[in-house]
Amino acid sequence: MASKKEKSNLTPEKLDGYKRLITGNSKIEMKGTTIPYTSYIGHMFSYFEKDSTFGLRLPEKKSEEFLKKYQTTLFISYGIVKKEFVLVPEKLLMNTQELKPWFDVGFNYVRSLKPK
Repeated sequence: MASKKEKSNLTPEKLDGYKRLITGNSKIEMKGTTIPYTSYIGHMFSYFEKDSTFGLRLPEKKSEEFLKKYQTTLFISYGIVKKEFVLVPEKLLMNTQELKPWFDVGFNYVRSLKPK
């Protein structure tokens, strides 16, 4: 009998890259065991889907810049377009040094929001 809880397709390499993004900011910790994510003051700003795609929350102007620069799309989760999240291309996800400034923009964006 199949388990109701689906297993993630997240590779150890992607998870290691994600951990490197988070390291160095003591206000952020990785949450979730099957589906890793980050949140701050109740606002999620990065997470993996079960298919191992990665979404990053950005403010509107930065989102537009990111979409153009990396020729990607808004993030889709369970068939729903997440308007404040961009789909991070896999190649960029593995390039922690290039992705880190964008990750920091996402963190700073949620820091500016009212706590939930």
